[in-house]
Amino acid sequence: MKKILFSLFLAIGCGVFAQTNRFFYEYKFISDSTDKADVKTEMMLLDIDKDGSNYYSRDKFVADSTVNADVKKQLRSSPGNININRSGKAGQVSYKVTKQYPDFKTYLFTSVSMDNYKVSEDKKPEWKILQDKQKIGEYNAQKATTSFGGREWTAWFSTDIPFQDGPYKFYGLPGLIVKIEDKTGTHSMTLVGNKKIEAVEENELDLPEGIRMIGLGGKEIEVNENQFKKVWKAYVNDPTKNMREMMMRNGGDSNNKVVFKTRTSDGKEISDPNQVFREMEKRTKENLKKNNNPIEPDLFK
Repeated sequence: MKKILFSLFLAIGCGVFAQTNRFFYEYKFISDSTDKADVKTEMMLLDIDKDGSNYYSRDKFVADSTVNADVKKQLRSSPGNININRSGKAGQVSYKVTKQYPDFKTYLFTSVSMDNYKVSEDKKPEWKILQDKQKIGEYNAQKATTSFGGREWTAWFSTDIPFQDGPYKFYGLPGLIVKIEDKTGTHSMTLVGNKKIEAVEENELDLPEGIRMIGLGGKEIEVNENQFKKVWKAYVNDPTKNMREMMMRNGGDSNNKVVFKTRTSDGKEISDPNQVFREMEKRTKENLKKNNNPIEPDLFK
């Protein structure tokens, strides 16, 4: 009966899509390939409507929404003095993936240093559908495999849910992907729930002219994958280059002075630019060393 109802739902047309279909995926991943006991878990959301889909971290969405609301409030009351307070869980997954229907044009939204990027995907998953079937949660699912992004993936899709979509950049099967895992077992996404919600609106943070906040507001730089790889390599080789350039551009303007502060591992605050950059470079390289197992290794070579 479920399949019949879904078929009728699709036949009615776009007018039924007044709401967004939200699917909850439990994402388990190992960020450090040398420490396989450290399995991280993040609740990811896949929002589907008539125009496309958005895949992103629930914790990051909540944290960003809270910060944006607080900054807007401060801008109204005291635009010259903004204090950003990120309390609570900020999310372990910072990227977002969008797909535009009907051609499934796919974009990865991510950041490198102080810049936000919109990376276009020009390859689509090529699937081999197998005869294996099993129950995944409450859904009847069928097996499929693909090679994508530098990993071998096994997916289970269900025609009980008639969306040819799935988590991350995966799509193109005759039903929603309800589970997908890479061959190494270090990245897996499993559907754990769904509901209908009112359409989600994303409102950009409207900052006053001349004000820029790292990680908040601002437009993305649109690039292809090859261009992004060059940006990433430059960042790995010199993690603080963008910050040094910003300080050099604005250091002589007393009305637009950039000040960098950070804390060492023992909690000591430092503000001397050279010390700050050394500490940030050290910390960045330590993080890169620990986060050596990205979901799409081909993109970060």
